[in-house]
Amino acid sequence: MDNRTVGGSVTALWMQQIGLDASAGDLVVSSQERACAAGLTASRAKQFLASRGWMRSCLSSLHGVDPLEVPLTAPPGAPPRLPDGWGYVSLSHCADACLLGWSQQPIGVDLERADRKIHAAAALVRRFFTEFEQGELMELEGDQLRQQVLDRWLLKEAAIKWQQGSLAQDLGFWEVASNLRTAVHHGLNLKVAAQLWSQGEWRLGVAVSEKEFLQDCLLCAA
Repeated sequence: MDNRTVGGSVTALWMQQIGLDASAGDLVVSSQERACAAGLTASRAKQFLASRGWMRSCLSSLHGVDPLEVPLTAPPGAPPRLPDGWGYVSLSHCADACLLGWSQQPIGVDLERADRKIHAAAALVRRFFTEFEQGELMELEGDQLRQQVLDRWLLKEAAIKWQQGSLAQDLGFWEVASNLRTAVHHGLNLKVAAQLWSQGEWRLGVAVSEKEFLQDCLLCAA
């Protein structure tokens, strides 16, 4: 661990399109990850091993260690974790891409295609958005409403991952500010700094504890 060089308030993001061609034998993954994959369907196992090998590659470059020396815990269906002293990670994926975020403070990331269709957007706003947000959004229509719902949903999901909460329990409590730069949880009195990016055909949302951790954010697209 003495060779690791990460410091300051850097937040790192990696993104790549799904569809890795590497065979399972070529991927640098742990024996525990291979054991987990053995209990999955063939397609799910391939996706699982590819994502964990990719995560290890990203984090090994960040920390300056061998991929297998990265103490990553990321079983299927659970948020990825690192032990104390190695920072925090968050993972998101959509139909054709995946996003990994790392920071020295808790972080949450979410990823969607920028052109994702949102059916019954007004109904989603009424059901899952706060009264304040409804007042801002219900006057919109068409693609303008779709874009606002998508952006706010991205930040809400990122905030829930930062919180390590539950989409079912916490979605309605998170409120995104008009400028899309902060979000607050009205049930638990939590607040995050937030930011959105466009990257090719995708839209990215990030939530961190303090805005300083977004000032030196590095995005690497594979």
